[in-house]
Amino acid sequence: MSLSSTRRAVGAAVAALALAATGSVTANAAPAAGTSGPAGVTGPAGEQAAGLREVMFVGNNWDGTADVIEARGDFARIGRVDVVPDKEERLREIYLDPLKLAFFLGIRQGPGEGHDQFVDDMYSTPDGSAMVVSRPSFADVVSIDLATGKINWRFPVSGFRSDHMAVSPDGTRVAVSASTSNTVHVLDIRTGEQTGSFKTGDKPHENVFTDGGKYLWNMSIGEVNTALDAPWLDWTKGDRRITVVDTRTYQQVKVIDMRERLDAFGRQDLSDSVRPVALTPDESKLYFQVSFFNGFVEYDVATDRVTRVKTLPKNPATSEDRTTWVNDSRHHGISMSPDGDKLCVAGTMDDYATVVDRATLRESPPVPASKPYWATVSGDGRSCVISESGSDSVTAIDFATGKKVASVAVGDHPQRVRIAHVPAGWTGPATR
Repeated sequence: MSLSSTRRAVGAAVAALALAATGSVTANAAPAAGTSGPAGVTGPAGEQAAGLREVMFVGNNWDGTADVIEARGDFARIGRVDVVPDKEERLREIYLDPLKLAFFLGIRQGPGEGHDQFVDDMYSTPDGSAMVVSRPSFADVVSIDLATGKINWRFPVSGFRSDHMAVSPDGTRVAVSASTSNTVHVLDIRTGEQTGSFKTGDKPHENVFTDGGKYLWNMSIGEVNTALDAPWLDWTKGDRRITVVDTRTYQQVKVIDMRERLDAFGRQDLSDSVRPVALTPDESKLYFQVSFFNGFVEYDVATDRVTRVKTLPKNPATSEDRTTWVNDSRHHGISMSPDGDKLCVAGTMDDYATVVDRATLRESPPVPASKPYWATVSGDGRSCVISESGSDSVTAIDFATGKKVASVAVGDHPQRVRIAHVPAGWTGPATR
């Protein structure tokens, strides 16, 4: 059956469808969360295996491709990977299942802003032979052979959408949020077999391994795709919390309700929907963005309390109509320099990025950027690297000066950017 005839066959059906805990976490040393980190994509302690080349993966969400660029210097593009080589097969499955199709179209009109979401997050395997990708519209995670471009394995997540991922410091496990089933799956990165899973709050989002991989933190952001964005309607956004589990058992050891912590700090006006995060190198402080806010929050892990809130400038050209902000994100993307001295913040709806001194919380002059969606750290640690989803480019900003140092064109709507490794001499999969 062709795709066009399949669409017609199920069109009528689709039209009828409507779319506290106890315990503690010990925080030692680990790479800053919210960045790719040197560990987690290469092997123990971030050691680069012989014969591998350090690069960055850039996920072009609407293209269904991932660009591979230099991890430092001029950040030049090296090659491109098709992350949906099985697109026709997946679409055929979706169009034959009215429920899957309803969610597929819902993703397109909701978080996809009218586009399909083909790539959210990416990491490389420890040996650099494969790219592991979460694909929201296809509700799965796949491993793609970097030599051939073919799929090694595929893991369908529970529910109807996959989202952010994280890789364990030893590079062997990948955690993925299944956003419509309130579940995090943890997979063997080489085989795709599930090694564990756990339940979260509503709409799990960011994942972070801590304490050398002993714990896994998940931040649930709640419902961000409705127009019920007025502050008095915040109660409609669902159960938003940080869930911390022991990675030996995947049993919950702590739940952090940021609503209580923000209220205690006197910021009842801020959402408790924790978005991208960054941890200090010693994991003593967590910095995070929340829905609708132009700024970020500092949280002390040991004392379990909010300690500072930083408000960043607004762009006068940005509409104050919160329903126009993409997925409730005014600012989305935060990373930290390897020494822990500087933060880099993507002011998504305000069209800029800025470097912030962590001690004083003073920001550098804003660097104009078109809908920056993510912030990470270059391979040499000198630059913050942001994805400009509005201009289809990736831009590097010097941590020391706060100034733009390089920019490179990539595919349609870049989002996640991750440090990775590929075989030395790699320029792309073999063409068929």
